[in-house]
Amino acid sequence: MRERLARSLERYAVATAAPAAHRGFASTWTVVDGVELHARVSAPPERDAPPVVLVHGLAVSHRYLMPTAALLARRHPVGVLDLPGFGLSGDPGAALDTGRLADALRGWLHATGTIPAVLLGNSYGCQVIVDLVTRHPALATAVVLSGPTTDPQARTVTRQVLRWLRDIVHEDPLQGPILLRDVRDAGPMRVVATLRDAVRDRIEEKLPPVAMPALVTRGGVEPIVPAGWADEAARLLPRGHLVVLPDSPHNSVYVAAAALAAVVEAFLDHVLPWHGGAHRDQKVK
Repeated sequence: MRERLARSLERYAVATAAPAAHRGFASTWTVVDGVELHARVSAPPERDAPPVVLVHGLAVSHRYLMPTAALLARRHPVGVLDLPGFGLSGDPGAALDTGRLADALRGWLHATGTIPAVLLGNSYGCQVIVDLVTRHPALATAVVLSGPTTDPQARTVTRQVLRWLRDIVHEDPLQGPILLRDVRDAGPMRVVATLRDAVRDRIEEKLPPVAMPALVTRGGVEPIVPAGWADEAARLLPRGHLVVLPDSPHNSVYVAAAALAAVVEAFLDHVLPWHGGAHRDQKVK
């Protein structure tokens, strides 16, 4: 029990440190389309490896991604972005749909020179990433879809909320204060508007054109991404591969960060053999 509490407190500390420097990460702000976008950016690791950019899900921010980000930063340059209107990023005005959030991600990648990158999304962040790479495939060397939503068999706000309520009993209780802070930052109206767009966005129709290596993960006890949908998502991806993280809920990026980071690193070692800076020698549009 004491060890479990210590791990929970450690996750909470790394998740809530911004904007202060912590664990090798610092906060940066980059103006994209007139909006200041906040990101947590790691110090460069000793070895040259492809950069990894993490994209958060619905109603949340960089915060809950930080436990996984901190582990990946041991080997990779890592950026963890707050999408416009979320976390510590600026307010773009009206809530942006999936395509416009993907455009903001594209703008940040170009403005910071973080291209091409490995793009890792959780939940709704997977939809943003998939929308981006179907239109701009050269921006990514590989994608990781952790708990991809929205399941086509549950394409209503009500069903998504019910699944979320079933999932929270498996999550770390200390995510509660983090989620409340994230909702306060975004505002309830933006959260609801983004949820409505998320259930309209047909990610299953965008997966087949994603030609780069793709890893799909799901938590073994999560209800938001059932096994059938995870299997289908991996099958629809031309180079898709599925890994189930036993005993993990939906937010593997927070609760099962060590297991997820290990799976991601093994996947990247297999699909992206690199030597020096050769992985950057791609023309990006």
